[in-house]
Amino acid sequence: MALGVLALQGDVREHTAALESLGEQVRPVRDPTDVAGLAGLIIPGGESTTLSLLLESSGLVDPLSEAISAGLPVFGTCAGMILLAGTVLDGRDHQRRFGAIDLTIRRNGYGRQVASFECDVAVPVLGADPVHAVFIRAPVVERAGPSVEVLATLPPPEASDRDGGAREQSPGPVRPVVCRQGPVLTTAFHPELTGDRRLHQLFVEMTKEERR
Repeated sequence: MALGVLALQGDVREHTAALESLGEQVRPVRDPTDVAGLAGLIIPGGESTTLSLLLESSGLVDPLSEAISAGLPVFGTCAGMILLAGTVLDGRDHQRRFGAIDLTIRRNGYGRQVASFECDVAVPVLGADPVHAVFIRAPVVERAGPSVEVLATLPPPEASDRDGGAREQSPGPVRPVVCRQGPVLTTAFHPELTGDRRLHQLFVEMTKEERR
């Protein structure tokens, strides 16, 4: 069975290369006919509002909603995390979301494009070595529900006037950046942009668990 990568916008090529490097067969998902028979699906980063509109125009909203509700393993990165969340703050009224993981997300919570950053993130389930994480207009998880397993966190995002002014560290709790709930895995960053394939490998293992 193939693993799908939603191929409407974003880092489609990078996710495809990551899965293929692990020996997986990959299918680009562009229309409803591509959904049947998938073992799992990656929803890549990109622009969440644009992805929402493209999901509507491609006719994929209902087929994907049905597949995810039926237990299809899915991995959402950055914008993909937003689309999978239960609640999105600062979103557009018409913006679609699948409600597959009990998270409350704030879009662009770490700031605009100029506030993008990279850092090492400890993800204990992946071993002692940290994951190098690339955050680009990253969402912030404001709340993770009781059924969500938080696999990695960061200190709270820096405060900013969002117009290029001085930045200060915000008070508050640490923020989840890797979360899992059943067959759903999400990251606030872009694991496909580095050579570390451990998160993709974790997702592959999740899809195999569902097939057992």
